Amino acid sequence: MTASHPRHRRALVVPAGMALATALAFLPNTAATAAPADQGAASADAASLSYVVNVQGGHGAPAHVKKAIAKAGGTIVTSYEKIGVIVVHASDADFAKTIRKVPGVQSAGATRNAPLPSAATTDLGSPKVLSAAEVAEATEEAAAGQDPLQSLQWDLPAIKADKAHEKSLGSPKVTVAVIDTGVDDTHPDIAPNFDRAASVNCVAGKPDTSEGAWRPGAAESPHGTHVAGEIAAAKNGVGMTGVAPGVKVSGIKVSNPDGYFYTEAVVCGFMWAAEHGVDVTNNSYYTDPWYFNCTNDPDQKALVEAVSRATRYAERKGAVNVAAAGNENYDLASDSITDPSSPNDGTPSDREIDPSKCLDIPTQLPGVVTVASTGAKGLKSSFSNYGRGIIDIAAPGGDSTALQTPAPPATSGLILGTLPGGRYGYMAGTSMASPHVAGVAALIKSKHPYAPPALVKALLYAQADATACTKPYDIDNDGKADAVCEGPKNRNGFYGWGMADALDAVTR
Repeated sequence: MTASHPRHRRALVVPAGMALATALAFLPNTAATAAPADQGAASADAASLSYVVNVQGGHGAPAHVKKAIAKAGGTIVTSYEKIGVIVVHASDADFAKTIRKVPGVQSAGATRNAPLPSAATTDLGSPKVLSAAEVAEATEEAAAGQDPLQSLQWDLPAIKADKAHEKSLGSPKVTVAVIDTGVDDTHPDIAPNFDRAASVNCVAGKPDTSEGAWRPGAAESPHGTHVAGEIAAAKNGVGMTGVAPGVKVSGIKVSNPDGYFYTEAVVCGFMWAAEHGVDVTNNSYYTDPWYFNCTNDPDQKALVEAVSRATRYAERKGAVNVAAAGNENYDLASDSITDPSSPNDGTPSDREIDPSKCLDIPTQLPGVVTVASTGAKGLKSSFSNYGRGIIDIAAPGGDSTALQTPAPPATSGLILGTLPGGRYGYMAGTSMASPHVAGVAALIKSKHPYAPPALVKALLYAQADATACTKPYDIDNDGKADAVCEGPKNRNGFYGWGMADALDAVTR
């Protein structure tokens, strides 16, 4: 049984400090060493599963549905009445099948395959420490007015964010919610811009607002903290600079200690963002345990419906939802894809899926901005998913330095970000591309504070720098095409409308 990983590749870590001349370290991907855990679920029976039951929204759960849930052995954890999604724990293996027969129930399904356990551990691996001289060198390379590590951030000029910052850093009235593994708001580059009121822990499927609940645990993934820094690391003379260093960022924790992003937590995250004035959400993950949720399967159909309702509600309440396209080099517009990893909390097996019926959620849901990744040479990252009509926009997510080497003084083809404990490090993935777009969307919202989500997205696409297909796309130079790009310069399968443009966001 293996947990899904957020959409990044690897990490390189540097602790914070007044001089920043300390150490760099390599941090591998997290690896689960126990069954998935669900915080706040200690009262559930050890054999219980979690379910979503979808009814008509806006009227509350009908009394007869509540009675039917109880009769079938279910316990209601919470109910999102505005969208008609009920979160239930039940131990009867036939619970969903039974509830689907109840009048008024539109769909119902298990959100996981593994029972709700009470504890888990995660092994982050041992860091490989590099010399402090590398940090000192980066600091020396920083130009006047730059934060100390900005010379390592090739991704900022790639979207003209460095030029944008000469015009605007973004508005503190705009908040970007990082729906992810948790955010360390004590980090010196995040603390100045952190929005406490818009932060929460949603892992159990209902909001936990206790102090610090949104932070990652000591052994949990640093992914969400990295994403938060990419978006809004303060321009404060410390560390690095975010794409929108003047906006606020919040942490909505939806990943349990083993890195599983289950439907009930994701729904809670979007609903919390919707009700707390969030302007942009960033979603650098896929909803476990299915990489693709097929609508011809009754359980998976219910998960698609629940998350769809939540994303649509968040957009109606003013949020632009931005999401990572994924890291498997899949053509999401193809006729068939082999998914070898689902269900990732059970026994995965190869399954052929029809992409027109099986969706990667939330990124492929209607209205969500789907982001592909590019490397330091401006080409599609070797791992980035793609697909004509699927990808909306592209942004830097990094790539192997050997495949796409950045121009000096940058030294790594990966993306620099903040990490828990006041550290900094590199990661790569569409996970890193998505927050760049979320940051640009926040700059657009700062420039146009009354713009609804539809207009923000329209401007995001219209301002993107059209990028022609890469043909042939032989990223490793072995004489064989590694992917095929289709479509015109301003709307193709690799780059969508093109590369996100932060300068246009603050000037147009």
